[in-house]
Amino acid sequence: MAVKLSKAQKKINYDKKLCRLLEEYSQVLVVAADNVGSNQLQGIRKGLRGESIVLMGKNTMMKRTIKLHAENTGNKGVLNLVSLLVGNVGLIFTKGDLKEVREEVAKYKVGAPARVGLIAPIDVVVPPGNTGLDPSQTSFFQVLNIPTKINKGTVEIITPVELIKKGDKVGSSEAALLSKLGIRPFSYGLLVQSVYDDGSVFSPEVLDLTEEDLVQKFASGLSVVAAMSMALSFPTLAGAPHMFINAYKNVLSLAVATEYTYPQAEKVKEYLKDPSKFAAAAAAPVAAAGAGGGAAAPAAKEEKEEEEESEDDMVAGLFD
Repeated sequence: MAVKLSKAQKKINYDKKLCRLLEEYSQVLVVAADNVGSNQLQGIRKGLRGESIVLMGKNTMMKRTIKLHAENTGNKGVLNLVSLLVGNVGLIFTKGDLKEVREEVAKYKVGAPARVGLIAPIDVVVPPGNTGLDPSQTSFFQVLNIPTKINKGTVEIITPVELIKKGDKVGSSEAALLSKLGIRPFSYGLLVQSVYDDGSVFSPEVLDLTEEDLVQKFASGLSVVAAMSMALSFPTLAGAPHMFINAYKNVLSLAVATEYTYPQAEKVKEYLKDPSKFAAAAAAPVAAAGAGGGAAAPAAKEEKEEEEESEDDMVAGLFD
């Protein structure tokens, strides 16, 4: 025969369990449990069994236990959970991949009818087509201004109609019509609101970020750092390459504008004096390739390699 525990003993056992979970697990999903039944919750527990534990309870009790646990262990990071315990929420403690756990929880949504007074979580649209209702039921459609016609002794909806908008309360007429049509527009399950990971709290949308997203965000931040570095003339690893290149351009400009010269600037000066000389040299390999076929290709390739080496020398000269 099972021994019936007192309320005080139940609270003690609950405190011990929550403290144990806070010690064993560093990852917690804070989930909203509105309109989730006990059978549905039991199914979620079975689906997560092995790597995750679902814990429900009164917010005041959970807050009290978390605060006492933080005082006793010195782990102040768990206090970030206290502000998240608002409304009908629960905690999922896990050691698995947070994204996979969230996806597993999302599988256990259950369809539900539109009950009177509920706040619609989504837009509800009644599709066109034959409803199977007899003509005596047209009063429901007339009240809601839904265009219909009688087709083969049944009511047929002519065009799709947005019956309920997201955030609106479900009225008695809307609920009755959806019930007659057999439409269960809403689905409910545990909804992840926040993610706690070893003292840090962030939005569940972060779990959807891919490696490509992270690389893109890092590159964007790096470009901002480089721009600020150059604007402030403050050297950083991100801005230094651009500073060196700009400095070399300034040195080259001075050499071109004055009589001062150095080996890497000679070619630039020579080009500025007589650009046609370089145009003729560039056109010669092309003409030779057209006349001699593949014979001129190695020469053109060799000339291109020499130009690349010359450009490398120009950049390298900056650090001589």
